[in-house]
Amino acid sequence: MRYETILYEKDETDSFATITMNRPDKMNAMNKAMVREINAAVAEAARDPKVNALVLVGAGRTFSAGYDLQGADYDVDIETWQDDMSENAEALLNIWRAPIPVIASVHGYALAGALEMMMACDLTVAADTAKFGEPEVRHNSGPPSLMMPWLMASRDVRWLMYTGDLVDADEALRMHLVNKVVPEAELAAATDKLARKLARMPVPAIKYAKASINNQQVAAGMLASFQYNVGAISALHVSTKGREWMANLATMSLKEYPAFRDGPFEGFDI
Repeated sequence: MRYETILYEKDETDSFATITMNRPDKMNAMNKAMVREINAAVAEAARDPKVNALVLVGAGRTFSAGYDLQGADYDVDIETWQDDMSENAEALLNIWRAPIPVIASVHGYALAGALEMMMACDLTVAADTAKFGEPEVRHNSGPPSLMMPWLMASRDVRWLMYTGDLVDADEALRMHLVNKVVPEAELAAATDKLARKLARMPVPAIKYAKASINNQQVAAGMLASFQYNVGAISALHVSTKGREWMANLATMSLKEYPAFRDGPFEGFDI
């Protein structure tokens, strides 16, 4: 398949592939085309008997700033929001469902929807300079999925989801958001080593181990929590305050909007 917003490359010597989000001029912000192409590439890797592991990275100076907020029509009804968020949530779940291990290799920022995507991966290796967070709570929004409570302690989940604060790589490691932190200059090499290790593992062992781990989360109610979250955040977006914030987003540039959104919280970090 030909891709426009991502690169899909298979390694020449080991049985793994790499998906590179390739909109570096937009900080790899995920528009609908990218969401659908990542989804298609994950399916392509899952079908390929010569791909035993998958790596997800971002081109340029960052992993991804999250969903592309520019140019969308935000004055829509709840059904439209539910359709949009359901598509995004399903694409994230397809990463989680893939029968092969998926590694996120994170440098720069992993924010909002990109953080959700990172959490849908099985493992994360992060640069020591990386930053993580759900800043969309500050503009009366929320993530399309609810993966965070399945990875982290409730206290840490509430901190990130209530404050919109960004955390550095060491704090992300403490929170169990990531598995390993390495110097930024060593990130590519560390990711490569992990991908090659997983590519050489016995395929059935990881496939069935992943299926069992995922089943534990399903049995505990993860899919129901995803469905609830889609409905809750869709309702949030069409609330009076939600519509006000979305209207601001539609009229401001992406350079203006963060300052407008984050200004009231300056000086309150602890």
